[in-house]
Amino acid sequence: MGWIYVFLAAILELVGVIGLNGFSQKKSVKNFILFFGGFGGAFVSLYQAFNYLPVSIAYAVWIGIGTAAAVIVNMIFYGESKSFGRVFSLVIIIIGVVGLKAVS
Repeated sequence: MGWIYVFLAAILELVGVIGLNGFSQKKSVKNFILFFGGFGGAFVSLYQAFNYLPVSIAYAVWIGIGTAAAVIVNMIFYGESKSFGRVFSLVIIIIGVVGLKAVS
């Protein structure tokens, strides 16, 4: 159950990042709700995950998944650089997250 909360928190964090990007470009109620609702829901879900998983593992996996997802979304939808260095660093983050999940 703890991993479900971690993945839900990561998805909600991504919603918050999309809202943050939108809110920085256009101040609208929709972007405000995505921004604060996404991050707020992410923290609530992460807090629930702490009831099932060690804080250090749950937090690190949440940050890793959220970071990787934000980078991928920004590369695909917002035209950010797809340089070798960025993609290589992204792969390292994903390997680290998978490794932490595998050993916990």
